[in-house]
Amino acid sequence: MIRLTFLGTGTSTGVPQIGCKCNVCRSSDPRDNRMRTSALITTDSGNILIDCGPDFRSQVLREGSPEINALLITHSHYDHIGGLDDLRPYCRAEEAFPIFCAPDVAERIRSIMPYCFGPHPYPGAPQISLHEIEPFETFKPFEGAPVFQALPITHTETLQIYGYMTDGLGYVTDCKIMPDETAEALKGIDTLVVNALRHTQHPSHLSLDETLQLIDIINPRKAWLTHISHQMGLHSEEDRKLPSGTHIASDGLTIEIA
Repeated sequence: MIRLTFLGTGTSTGVPQIGCKCNVCRSSDPRDNRMRTSALITTDSGNILIDCGPDFRSQVLREGSPEINALLITHSHYDHIGGLDDLRPYCRAEEAFPIFCAPDVAERIRSIMPYCFGPHPYPGAPQISLHEIEPFETFKPFEGAPVFQALPITHTETLQIYGYMTDGLGYVTDCKIMPDETAEALKGIDTLVVNALRHTQHPSHLSLDETLQLIDIINPRKAWLTHISHQMGLHSEEDRKLPSGTHIASDGLTIEIA
């Protein structure tokens, strides 16, 4: 059995959004306070982080600074990689910290963190080992870890990103269109985590109705919604409207995957 902790469940601006006075952004319910989307998978052999956004430091401190043994990145947008430099405490001198991602993401990381690469890295810089993976490739993030599979997802017309699947868990964020082959791979999975930005249409994210249609196709035992904006509405009101087995996730929530 594995566990997943939602480190963050918000969209790129986070919730509350700076300068906004809507009911959600002024809510006193902690479930309406959302850092940028990220998750931690806990296994018997170690822990795997999915995405490392600009809120990573606050998220990991809130969770008691758990050990992290590897990072999987969905794509290179800032809200998913903006906290990479904060991985320093996990980058021990004797072994570089493993990051698994698509080739374009690896290229982006090298360009924004040149001090970590090359023949003479900057002293004290995070020691990072980039592992480039292809669509539908299976891999183990470290010895003894469960097998993961990279699932191609369409974020925009020009950007393919990855979701990840392992041991009854499918994790998908920033999806606008799910390719048929990816949906087929996820069908009948125990637990699906998937983005649902808001009620209205968006050019690069699923709306709530689109997400619910996708959940019907995949038919997981349970579904959890993430990457949520303040435009979704109050957690206390919106969660109870959802179909049985589907819920809105919140920051700090931990779930078990059967």
